[in-house]
Amino acid sequence: MLEPMSPIQTLRAGATRRVTLLPMTPMEQLRAGHTVRRVSQLLVGLWLYGTAMAMFIRAELGLDPWDVFHYGVQQHLGWSFGTVVIVVGALVLLLWIPLRQWPGLGTVANVFVIGIATDVMLGVLETPDALWLRWVLLLGGIVVNGIGGAMYIGSQYGPGPRDGLMTGLSLRTGLSIRLVRTSLEVTVLAVGWLLGGVVGFGTVLYAVLIGPAVQAFLPMLTVRVTPPSRLRHGIPDDSAVDGEGKGEDPVDTRAAQLAASDGQRPA
Repeated sequence: MLEPMSPIQTLRAGATRRVTLLPMTPMEQLRAGHTVRRVSQLLVGLWLYGTAMAMFIRAELGLDPWDVFHYGVQQHLGWSFGTVVIVVGALVLLLWIPLRQWPGLGTVANVFVIGIATDVMLGVLETPDALWLRWVLLLGGIVVNGIGGAMYIGSQYGPGPRDGLMTGLSLRTGLSIRLVRTSLEVTVLAVGWLLGGVVGFGTVLYAVLIGPAVQAFLPMLTVRVTPPSRLRHGIPDDSAVDGEGKGEDPVDTRAAQLAASDGQRPA
């Protein structure tokens, strides 16, 4: 009989869990199994992502590049922050058309859920008066963002609009993801700052910590699904269950790097 593990042992076991993030078409994503868990995890992850965005805004210590842009646009249009996030996400999604990218369920949900969650949580949270509490809010937001990003990515329902734009441009131009990502982020950061977006220590801290934060939680939160090759041949997959398995590849660390680029993003 197995002895129950302590919370720390459970976290360690989750962090060393070996699973694979699979490249799948939107139809393969829908047929990959564990639908209830994956959809639930996707929606909760996106909501946490929006919550983290609200925490960054209320901390008033600087936003990530895409949110600097969103905030700058908001100052001129007078829309709610979440509305700007939704509209920008939808416009970015339109740029997928010439890149011949196909959105998945997670891509479409990303456009709407994060913006809605951000507006709801901005109505709940207030900016603390004490500076140290604002730092707590900022650092807590990075942790929440890391968990939400890992849940979103781990559901394996496709990239967010901004991540898809980045990977699509990389594929079509032959440029590295690092170069495309840096170029996009510098551009939206500069434009957002010129429009009145908030840049500060939080902007730098987010850039440094969000990748490691997502990667720390990703092994625990990635749902193991049926590989597309088995789906095409109608072969059942014994490994398409949660839990630790032998012979599985570790989680692809590129997903965590993508997460840092999309404002969310995994948005």
